[in-house]
Amino acid sequence: MQTGLVVGEDADHRALSGNEKAAVLLLALGPDHGRPIWEELDEMEIRQLSRSMVGLGPITQAMLDELLAEFVTIVSSNGALSGNTESTERLLMSFLPADRVEVIMEEIRGPAGRNMWEKLSNVQEDILANYLKNEYPQTIAVVLSKISTDHASRVLAVLPEELALDVVQRMLGLDPVQKEILEKIEATLRTEFMSTLSHTQRRDSHEQMAEIFNSFDRQTEARFMTSLEEASRDSAERIKELMFTFEDLTRLEASAIQTLLQAMDKKDTALALKGANDAAKEFFFGNMSARASKMLQDDMDAMGPVRLKDVDQAQGKMVSIAKDMAARGEIIITKGKGDEEMIA
Repeated sequence: MQTGLVVGEDADHRALSGNEKAAVLLLALGPDHGRPIWEELDEMEIRQLSRSMVGLGPITQAMLDELLAEFVTIVSSNGALSGNTESTERLLMSFLPADRVEVIMEEIRGPAGRNMWEKLSNVQEDILANYLKNEYPQTIAVVLSKISTDHASRVLAVLPEELALDVVQRMLGLDPVQKEILEKIEATLRTEFMSTLSHTQRRDSHEQMAEIFNSFDRQTEARFMTSLEEASRDSAERIKELMFTFEDLTRLEASAIQTLLQAMDKKDTALALKGANDAAKEFFFGNMSARASKMLQDDMDAMGPVRLKDVDQAQGKMVSIAKDMAARGEIIITKGKGDEEMIA
């Protein structure tokens, strides 16, 4: 029997688990001879075998012969088997409806979860929000009402503000959704979103770690960064490039920093600048009116000595407010090198 699969002569011989043996056998039988077996399996068994088949990798001729002998089955094969996503999906498509195969493969490749709504709750909020923002507000309301509440809150937080408020109002007045409409939404999400999600690159781990470092207090950040520099200078430099710190606020345009200062509590601003370096103080004072600058300096002088922890918290609050305003489109944050030149 011709399997259409390629021999891996130099691959190592290895032991196979029970599920892997069954997967190899069914892959060797192919769609015609294997169909009667597949049709006798229940949904759970099909999923288990499909997962094993996807992860098989190369199966040598010797391994195949040994397996066939074990099953007391004589199969003439011109080559070894290679179980992967494509071959598994192709085989399933030969005897299962396309929508059923799609669900099985989606579970193997996509985010964890037993159903569509559990899967969506495992999708990064900015990725889900980026997809949903192009949908009707009523559709978004239905989707967010079906996923976990904590994840729905994070998705709402990164949606455009006007759209998010519209969605909130619709969620408050949402009636029970007809089964047919819900199934249509699920089908659309499965075909238009989840099917392409597996090809989306994972978030850069350095970017994620940079955000973690941003949340550290000054001493903790310095301690971890010093250790990281000793272990991997390249990783440390990459994280430094991605971090957005209080000092980076001095790279904001004048209009942006003025907008930020208007949104800040004056006490927090004074406390944040109390521990800033002279260049940062000069930058902030330079973007205030002479009267506002004088009042802020008086407030700082009246504070007397302050705890470094309090300064870190105030500076962190200013950074967080700036990032929130940028997410709402109120200001633009550019994280660039200090020596970059702008040419008019």
